[in-house]
Amino acid sequence: MKAKIGFIGAGRMAGAMIDGLIAKNVYSKDEIIACAPSESTRNRMTQKYGIRMYEKAVDMAGLAEIIVLAIKPKYISSLFREEGVKVGADQLLISIAAGVKLKALGEYAPEARLVRVMPNHCCMVLEGGAGYVMGKGCTEADRKSVDTILSAIGLAVEVKEEDLDAVTGICGSSPAYLYMAAHALIEAGMKYGLTEEQATILAGQSLIGAGKMVLQSGMKTDALVDGVCSPGGTTIEGVKVLRDEGFEETMIHCVDACVKRSVEMGKE
Repeated sequence: MKAKIGFIGAGRMAGAMIDGLIAKNVYSKDEIIACAPSESTRNRMTQKYGIRMYEKAVDMAGLAEIIVLAIKPKYISSLFREEGVKVGADQLLISIAAGVKLKALGEYAPEARLVRVMPNHCCMVLEGGAGYVMGKGCTEADRKSVDTILSAIGLAVEVKEEDLDAVTGICGSSPAYLYMAAHALIEAGMKYGLTEEQATILAGQSLIGAGKMVLQSGMKTDALVDGVCSPGGTTIEGVKVLRDEGFEETMIHCVDACVKRSVEMGKE
């Protein structure tokens, strides 16, 4: 009997996905397998999640209905070409390897149904954002499976493959930009007498709340900004500074640089 899902690679992203799948009751621990060359990693994954672990990908790749490719792009060629890993026509291969296009994946696993995903760092607290592309030959059942898997670690949207570079810019990399904003708010809070713990709680919760407002209020971001800014109040003074110093334009330039590098990586 095949496992429902298997992970080639057992790093932080794979661990976060496994955590979400078990926590949201998508799959039980008995339905999940993974592999890692490091014995310490295998022991840690077994102890933490209670899943079956394998040392070699070639020993587990044929044992799951869905295979998640969760290794660095530079290792993919040797995985398939040298180690001889095969993913068959009865399997769905989901790749979270950055920059590896469906065409390249198809050369490594020509029989498998293919999906390419760009998740982000926040999946580690089950609040990730992801964009995904369904390859040719994928079924509606495959699409539902992918959406269910990704929904266990946050929110996901289906996009065209040529749009994944944009997903990288505004989702895959953006947590780092928001962490920088949080750091600045925490430093400012400490400057005016708050403890680091107090400032961290207030800044972090404000980011969570603002995100939920963007997703759930039904309001455009300009309207949300206006809703916080009372005439003659405090917020509008801070917003004036951000606009005078080109905050929004700087953020767009930041995404521009990220997208440019993502495009370059796809050509390498």
